[in-house]
Amino acid sequence: MARYRDAVCRLCRREGAKLFLKGDRCFKPSCAIEKRGTNPPGQHGGARRKMPSGYGQQLREKQKVKRIYFILEKQFRNYFEKALRQKGVTGENLLFLLERRLDNVVYRSGFSTSRRQARQLVNHGHILVNDRKVDIPSFQVKVGDVISVKGNSAKNVHIEGAWQTAVGRGRPNWISAADKDLSVSISALPKREDVDAGINEQLIVELYSK
Repeated sequence: MARYRDAVCRLCRREGAKLFLKGDRCFKPSCAIEKRGTNPPGQHGGARRKMPSGYGQQLREKQKVKRIYFILEKQFRNYFEKALRQKGVTGENLLFLLERRLDNVVYRSGFSTSRRQARQLVNHGHILVNDRKVDIPSFQVKVGDVISVKGNSAKNVHIEGAWQTAVGRGRPNWISAADKDLSVSISALPKREDVDAGINEQLIVELYSK
């Protein structure tokens, strides 16, 4: 399976914004954006840049969203085609599909400090959906699902640390704390205001509609 193996801080610098790919480090002075600014990586990163064309803006927006959710091109295109077939606004449908991925829900619930870490937890079988192990990061959660941590995994230092700081990071309104510790429930479907306001999904729709 294809995976991105380079330094993820380069992705943030390329997009000129924090994508929160390194967990707690993104909130510290050691963050690459804080230390080096928003210039792109590479020896010519500090050179004056031209304003991107319309196509360039659309492409950059698509790349940014792919990198936020840490997925590759083929899978991202499949999500767009599925969103296109659904009723409603295509761009918003795309974001809702991405938000409902299990690895994203694990991150947004507070079980991990980054989506990349969340994907690893899912792949390694630490996460339960309705008390059944699900090790597929792209699994789509639905209203009423209860997401929890497998019994022995509750003592995992990474999960414990992330859960303790989850309150400070906040959870979206569609994810609610469940009855038992280290568990949440999906109380509603995500809405546009629950997704990063810095994303302009219409640019992605225009790019794929050409």
